[in-house]
Amino acid sequence: MTIAILIIAHAPLASALRACVLHVFPEVEHSLRALDVQANEPPDSTLAVATTMVAQMDAPAVLVLTDVFGATPCNVAQKLVDGVRSKLVAGVNLPMLLRTVNYRHESLDLLVARALAGGTQCIMQVAVSAPLNQTKKPHDPSHHDHHQ
Repeated sequence: MTIAILIIAHAPLASALRACVLHVFPEVEHSLRALDVQANEPPDSTLAVATTMVAQMDAPAVLVLTDVFGATPCNVAQKLVDGVRSKLVAGVNLPMLLRTVNYRHESLDLLVARALAGGTQCIMQVAVSAPLNQTKKPHDPSHHDHHQ
């Protein structure tokens, strides 16, 4: 059983998160959808689009992820989910989303637990010193590489 995932968030966050995940997991293109909520879009219109998106997902269950509890995307999603075949988690971030995509074959309840764990366990303060296996190099402003 593969659970579908729908991200509903303020524009352009939902699409941006989906694009990041598809970079790592391109095979989930059809089971991961994104709905960017525009600032001038009435909530009823957003709900209609979200309802259509869920109906088109060929999955036994749907996990809906939103960005901010109490904001329009979350309020719309609360009207969309039924608590049985679809569940809602607010506070989506990339680690949470990657965790849910990785475990999308588990039950909906377990997937909710994975989402919550992924979202919280990956929030940490990072030390400013270089990792133990690297030496700190002097900064060269002409060199523009990005480390992850």
